Amino acid sequence: MLPRSRTLPPRIHDSVTDENRDMRKYLQVETRPKLQEDTETGIPPGYSKCFDDDGRVKRTGTMLTASSHIITAVIGSGVLSLSWAIGQLGWIAGPTVMILFAFVIYYTSCLLAECYRTGDSVSGRRNYTYMDAVRSNLGGAKVKICGAIQYINLFGVAIGYTIAASTSMMAIQKSNCYHANNDKGPCLVSGNIYMIMFGVAEIIFSQIPDFSQVSWLSIVAAVMSFTYSTVGLGLGVAKTAENKKFGGSLLGVSIGAVTKSGVVTPTQKVWRNLAALGDIAFAYSYSVILIEIQDTLKSPPAENRTMKKATLLSIIVTTVFYLLCGCMGYAAFGDNVPGNLLTGFGFYNPYWLLDIANLAIVVHLVGAYQVYCQPLFAFVEKWTSEKWPNMEFMTHKYEARFPLIGNIKLNLFRMIWRTIFVIITTVISMLMPFFSDVVGILGAFGFWPLTVYFPVEMYIVHKKIKKWSTPWLAMQMLSIVCLVVSVAAATGSVAGLMLDLKSYKPFQSSS
Repeated sequence: MLPRSRTLPPRIHDSVTDENRDMRKYLQVETRPKLQEDTETGIPPGYSKCFDDDGRVKRTGTMLTASSHIITAVIGSGVLSLSWAIGQLGWIAGPTVMILFAFVIYYTSCLLAECYRTGDSVSGRRNYTYMDAVRSNLGGAKVKICGAIQYINLFGVAIGYTIAASTSMMAIQKSNCYHANNDKGPCLVSGNIYMIMFGVAEIIFSQIPDFSQVSWLSIVAAVMSFTYSTVGLGLGVAKTAENKKFGGSLLGVSIGAVTKSGVVTPTQKVWRNLAALGDIAFAYSYSVILIEIQDTLKSPPAENRTMKKATLLSIIVTTVFYLLCGCMGYAAFGDNVPGNLLTGFGFYNPYWLLDIANLAIVVHLVGAYQVYCQPLFAFVEKWTSEKWPNMEFMTHKYEARFPLIGNIKLNLFRMIWRTIFVIITTVISMLMPFFSDVVGILGAFGFWPLTVYFPVEMYIVHKKIKKWSTPWLAMQMLSIVCLVVSVAAATGSVAGLMLDLKSYKPFQSSS
């Protein structure tokens, strides 16, 4: 048995004023008398070198770390399906829809950032999670609805990333096989072993206690995302130069076109267009973890100001990459653009470059998995600790040191439940390995409620915007339009998944 940790007491999860005063008294934190003047530029009330205004250990996050978290979450494997999405929509609608999604995401993210603190944006009570923000501003049944949607979405993202990681590892094996056989098959591979390998890695990294300790992993993952996105872009440019023309058409894949999946019928054209919207929505979606990212930021300056800057920087960077990768991939392959630019084998050579890019995807997804799952882990562990506060199995922590990760506080319940979570997501991924369809469903399912509806409704309450006023009407119109887009995208993605399931046999190798 390892000795009991002698570090600081556990974090306070409730923001009740009296409890915070008791904790301050216990830790003997001296505070300055509350100032009446603006605290954004001066010393905030209750200033301490060691603790924030809520009694927690000083947060150290910056715009750089927040941007790395966002880029890790946003420039995910979804970037590789954007060429396919643009291919369905065409040269006019594809880039236009992508830019519109970028504006919507940035706008609603700024609304959500304003809701991190209840009341004053500098000294108001903090909301540590997305659900806390909904509870403070909306309350009632909406809290449970939000929680259910958020955590189901996070669970689904874990499945999607497991599928994507195995697909990239399979692509490495295929690439080497084709190279060894001089591009002549067959090269049969199975993704099951790779999903298991990815799951084992995630079981280890899932023992990292909380969000604040995965910053280094996010930075590594962000670098990896730029690596494989740049490779995909470069290969698209090279292929276009080789063809000496831009492929594709203004309206996308035409009815009657012969693709790798068969002849495109009028019905399939509709489903493909709708599924493309879901892919683009998923590629931009990160609002589900925005509050948790904002809770890692230090202050001053006020957290909402830093978060808005990080959001703007991240959205600009990701949109430029998305447009370049998506458009060049479509220009290179036209109607035959693959669902995943680096694994659909529009490219066979240079095989070593493909291997590097796909390995970068795997490393990135290891970090992205943690960025998305840590809020879900924290929710379950907080609930169990409050439900059984005196059960040592739930609350007792031991300290251990791991290479690369550092000192980690281990808890038996956390080890067991997080391991079971990873195993479940891995098994489901093995049963349903359809990357593009899963990505579309996740994007459509989480986009409207988490990215648009709740941020809009919370901001209206937070800023006390009058009903039927011009800002209120504009926000409601935005919400309705995004709802229609989400429903349409979900319909297209589900139709695509049903089509794939008809011909799929689980646990078998694919060529």
